[in-house]
Amino acid sequence: MIVAEHLSKRFGKTTAVDDISFEVKEGETLVLLGTSGCGKTTTLKMINLLTEPSGGRVWVNGKDILDQNPDQLRRSIGYVLQNNGLFPHYSVAENMAIVPKLLKWDQQKINQRTQVLLEKLHLPENYLQLLPNELSGGQQQRVGLARALMADPPVLLMDEAFGALDPITRISIRKEFKNLDELKRKTIVMVTHDVQEAFEMADRICLMDAGKIKQIGTPAELLFKPADEFVATFLDDQRLQLELKAVSLDDLWDHHAVFTGIKSEPEITSEISVWETISLLQKNNLQQISIHQPKTNERKQTNFRNLMDAFFSHKNLMT
Repeated sequence: MIVAEHLSKRFGKTTAVDDISFEVKEGETLVLLGTSGCGKTTTLKMINLLTEPSGGRVWVNGKDILDQNPDQLRRSIGYVLQNNGLFPHYSVAENMAIVPKLLKWDQQKINQRTQVLLEKLHLPENYLQLLPNELSGGQQQRVGLARALMADPPVLLMDEAFGALDPITRISIRKEFKNLDELKRKTIVMVTHDVQEAFEMADRICLMDAGKIKQIGTPAELLFKPADEFVATFLDDQRLQLELKAVSLDDLWDHHAVFTGIKSEPEITSEISVWETISLLQKNNLQQISIHQPKTNERKQTNFRNLMDAFFSHKNLMT
């Protein structure tokens, strides 16, 4: 869906992005992660021509962005900002309708799409006439996402979308967004400086430093097969928690030591991470938990000790 080749951006004598290339598959979430000033936001802005590249090319859905009218390009790409980017003197309804009106949608179509997104994003209908400053930070961010999704664009760009929220709201909204069916159909490029956020949201992570890509890979690849010392060091402070989040029960399914005992309640899916499983066991004071693997329809059980034994055995194989 997105292809960048030898992409560069210079501001005077400063090179913000230095000859990078990457691809984002249709339906994939790629997270741009890295040190402050590493070029991740500049890279994001070049995809929809908010910043014009100094060199290189970008194709979105097979079309060279430089061959397109910038305004039309941006209308076909959703964009979510850190501070939501809502127009303060427009109501929620007016903010959501901006792109559809530019695309000449009739009012009935706008109203129908608005109702769909209000329901999906858990926003009451009586919010439509409110101004942004009458909403909480989390509600404003939901409206910002709704506005970006109104025209149902195939590509969504998210620039520190949760960065302005307090930590508790941020975790809650992030989990809600991850499970939103609207996002599962989108190709997403997301910028964050939050390592935990990157590992929760990404299919793949593009780790950057000083305008260059240090490594692109799945969260597990960055953790267990770092390309160099920078990648390994960057993740060191939170390594164990990240590893537990990067490994799913599916990854451990064939480890004989992990599954034991008889069927128990509650039941979870094998697609969730080891970290989530441990959290459930501890939060609910469970001795063991039953796991369902959807693709095979098998059911097995595990407990904390066997789960950790299997995790460390898997980690040794990976490294």
